Amino acid sequence: MKNTVLTFKNAKAEGKKISMLTAYDYSMAKIIDESGVNGILIGDSLGIVIKGEEDTLGVTVDEIIYHTKAVKRGARNALIVSDMPFLSYSVSVEQAVLNAGRLIREGGANAVKLEGGANVVEQIKVIVNAQIPVMGHLGLTPQSVNAFGGFKVQGKDELAAKKLIEDAVLIEKAGAFSIVLEGIPEKVAEIITKSVSIPIIGIGAGKHCDGQILVYQDMLGMFNDFVPKFVKQYASVGTIMREAISSYVKEVQEGTFPEEKHSFKIDENELKKLY
Repeated sequence: MKNTVLTFKNAKAEGKKISMLTAYDYSMAKIIDESGVNGILIGDSLGIVIKGEEDTLGVTVDEIIYHTKAVKRGARNALIVSDMPFLSYSVSVEQAVLNAGRLIREGGANAVKLEGGANVVEQIKVIVNAQIPVMGHLGLTPQSVNAFGGFKVQGKDELAAKKLIEDAVLIEKAGAFSIVLEGIPEKVAEIITKSVSIPIIGIGAGKHCDGQILVYQDMLGMFNDFVPKFVKQYASVGTIMREAISSYVKEVQEGTFPEEKHSFKIDENELKKLY
């Protein structure tokens, strides 16, 4: 069954947890989709995990569209949500709805996600009025890394926590169908989850959210340079990949690959004609 924004809404009403992962290409989208995930996010995190940049700020709308198209081909059942990258919606409401429309029309996304609270309420309203589902994003919003002074947990004092709660309510009233909460205290996330009727998807926000999302490279243990506190590594895929590639390199150098079973044959009579 294809997951939709209604699937997410019903899940919260019925007390069912929602699972989401990132994906950026056809191959991983197909594997993730076949594993039963509810939603796939084409995140601007691709700036870090795909492009190798220090942050997400250099990602463009065209890049999100490119990767969304690839994911769309591999995912049949998951709700496909595309990130609106830095400066793609903050200049004006017109800019916001046009770029959101591109992600839907050109990329094939089912919904878009944008960061911010009260400051993006008008953008959310306009995009929703254009019949485009919107997922909000509060807390540690990566596009605000410079304003935050780094990737730091948000909502740790009373005023900051109250602001997050108020922003969540405003985002719901603006028409968003869901909100991602990133990098905030578990108890604050619990209050927010109970304060709104739309699903709250957590990443580093504790167990009381209506669902969870992780970057797939993190949860599969592909890189060990830095593992965020909120990540559980369900496998050590990076180690397996490196070992397999090292074995391939060794066998090529030794001449033990390819073997006869990996090679094609020609009829002996045809072969004689070549000499």
